[in-house]
Amino acid sequence: MNSKNSSATSPIQFIFRIFQGALIGLGAVLPGISGGVLAVIFGIYKPIMELLSNPLRNFKSHVPPLIPVILGVGIGFLGIANILSFFLERYPDPSICLFIGLIIGMFPSLFREAGEQGRNRNSFISLVVCMVAVLALLVTLRVTSFEVTPNFGWYLFCGFCLALSVIAPGMSFSTLLMPMGLYTPFVNGIGHFDLSVLIPGGIGALITVICLAKAINSLFEHHYSIAFHGIIGIVIAATIMTIPVSGFTTLSSVVINLICAAVGVIIALALDRFNRRFETEK
Repeated sequence: MNSKNSSATSPIQFIFRIFQGALIGLGAVLPGISGGVLAVIFGIYKPIMELLSNPLRNFKSHVPPLIPVILGVGIGFLGIANILSFFLERYPDPSICLFIGLIIGMFPSLFREAGEQGRNRNSFISLVVCMVAVLALLVTLRVTSFEVTPNFGWYLFCGFCLALSVIAPGMSFSTLLMPMGLYTPFVNGIGHFDLSVLIPGGIGALITVICLAKAINSLFEHHYSIAFHGIIGIVIAATIMTIPVSGFTTLSSVVINLICAAVGVIIALALDRFNRRFETEK
């Protein structure tokens, strides 16, 4: 949905936008997946960023068409937290492999979006530099086993990471939270509507949006290809570090995890195909 498509939508389009919003909300809490990436793929990242960077000026023109998306985000984000916590606890490796498959399946559409305004040598330099930098950071966190005790301040940080995963496509908030031991308590808190988690997380997210939305929107407006290819590098690094290596120790676990990853790829490719067909018809 672009800004020019702000006219009234049909019931089918309204339902489809709710579905897209639910997937974005789902992507916001799933490990390794970015709600911002899904927003880009669905073509609604630009109006979201325009609204966040200039809410007063763009309120009337952007909010009405984004209402179904906002409803869907709430459904996907809050409705999935408990289910996600259950599957991550009971079936951690297959669940993560399914998420990894979803990410891999999204790479074609993500790369297509990144080249929308052309590519040059700096684009690929940005991709490699960001990938190496994030890999180095995550490997360091994993090797040092850096963990923290969750409290109000750290949940503020969780909110910062969560908001960043929406306004900076490719930045999954689980990327930093998992190595630090904050992901599970944060998701559990959201799923159980724990105010000691929701309040600081919400404050952190709000501060992040206020401080960074305009800057990131400007970055993409003036350096689209470089910024987007950098995001792809971050996604690649985060995906590599999310692979549950310990879950490939037996033949049965290898088969199950590979099947889950393949299912994720198929789902992501099907969603991308459906979305492109929908946008073309619209």
